[in-house]
Amino acid sequence: MKYPIGIQSFEQIIEDGYVYVDKTALVHDLVKNGKIYFLSRPRRFGKSLLVSTLENYFLGRRDLFKGLAIDSLETEWATYPVFHLDFNGVNFTKPGSLESALQLFIEEEERKYGIEAKSTEPGLRFKEVISAAYAKTGRRAVVLIDEYDKPLLDVMNTGIASPVVEGEVKTLEDYNREILKGFYSVFKLADKYLQFVLLTGVTKFSQISVFSGFNQPKDISYDPRFDALCGITKEELLLAFKEQIKELGANNRMSEEETITRLTRKYDGYHFSKRMCDIFNPFSILNCFSSLDFGDYWFASGTPTYLMRLMADSDINVNELAGEEYDASEFVDYKATKQKPLPMLYQSGYFTIKGYNQRRNSYMLDFPNEEVRIGMISLLASDYFGANEASTSWLNNVSDSLEAGDIEKFKLQLTALLANISYRFQRKADERECERHFQYTFYLIMLLLGKYNTYVEKETSQGRIDCVLECPNYVYIFEFKLNSTAAVALKQIEDKGYALPYTAGSRKLFKVGISFSSETGTINDFGYKG
Repeated sequence: MKYPIGIQSFEQIIEDGYVYVDKTALVHDLVKNGKIYFLSRPRRFGKSLLVSTLENYFLGRRDLFKGLAIDSLETEWATYPVFHLDFNGVNFTKPGSLESALQLFIEEEERKYGIEAKSTEPGLRFKEVISAAYAKTGRRAVVLIDEYDKPLLDVMNTGIASPVVEGEVKTLEDYNREILKGFYSVFKLADKYLQFVLLTGVTKFSQISVFSGFNQPKDISYDPRFDALCGITKEELLLAFKEQIKELGANNRMSEEETITRLTRKYDGYHFSKRMCDIFNPFSILNCFSSLDFGDYWFASGTPTYLMRLMADSDINVNELAGEEYDASEFVDYKATKQKPLPMLYQSGYFTIKGYNQRRNSYMLDFPNEEVRIGMISLLASDYFGANEASTSWLNNVSDSLEAGDIEKFKLQLTALLANISYRFQRKADERECERHFQYTFYLIMLLLGKYNTYVEKETSQGRIDCVLECPNYVYIFEFKLNSTAAVALKQIEDKGYALPYTAGSRKLFKVGISFSSETGTINDFGYKG
């Protein structure tokens, strides 16, 4: 089987015999029941392939769709003028790059339809091109814009200055937004000449963003009918990759059932509506079958710089966002800020919907799967600890200590690490901030160990346990205190009965109390009971 890794051309996939998971029934539903759409999905999730599929459909290329679902659904196969604008592959951090990209696109279309520019405004020029296409072909135009938001994301929170316009200098982010706002106004001006419009991107637009003056597109990002428009459902996985699942399992000495479970835990878990339809990451799935190995392919393919800039400036820790309930308005709004990074974490695919509370009309958000959780924690820890701390060798040594039940050695390892990064705590404004960042540090360390079950602020009938770590032969219950004593922490574990759920098990139980000093930025007392 040939895997179309990195190939977004529907035409090439079909003609060169690559595997294609048939989405054309959904494509047919899309084009027959609406006109102007917006779709948000994470990067490398099949948006560009969807755009290419639509392009070939509207060009009337029935030969490419032979044997697919749409072949029996479509009866007309008309040919429309198609305008495909792709912002991928352009670096918009250089002032003037957006204007150049639009200029090249419009000039090419003007030459194709034999018209001369009557304006310098990109939106007005594009409107004239669309009008000319309608006059020449007798059919309304199709406009497909892939990664519409890249000119904004590339410069988001960078502070890069724009060119001087009438003596005024803005940020390049605001400058690009104004250019796009003018360009996208074409869809209102040329409405009577338009058959179909789709814009794809990562971030969701808002009324105050680039679509002011635009006939607002129908946002299908959270429409349950189109959950599976991009990505792979479990049903599709088992149908299209049955033999590949067996081959992957054999290569990793796993049964077919174990292989499916591992694929699900590693790459499944994306949900795009309250229906909670499970969607696998297509990029990771294809790479996994091609390499016959359970790698971290999507995460390793690159973390968006705009997201890392946002997280680096944020005062909020990821563990304070994960596993919590939110109203939809809190995570689908376009503009993320350092005070509210949640929208960008969700829209970029690092968080996803994990539950829906119908009574409260709220959603639980968390990491979609193991690949994203481990990758995100590793990335944040690398930035947080620096290159020299929390290295692989240090983590291996900590793992050895915990697996052996050597709590004294673990104490020395943890104390030494915190002593090296104490400056992060000492510069906090108050004790509460010190406590938050100590807990965050511990959280990152425990999750970096990865192979163990780690629970942070685990709910019990008596309260919340700060941290529980389950190793093969040991269970550790941690309680943290600030500027106190280990004895006080241990007493809380006893008084609240935190250990009761684990007393009947065969693993040895350790209750660990840790007191952290806001003055020194490290551990001032450490005690435990076996």
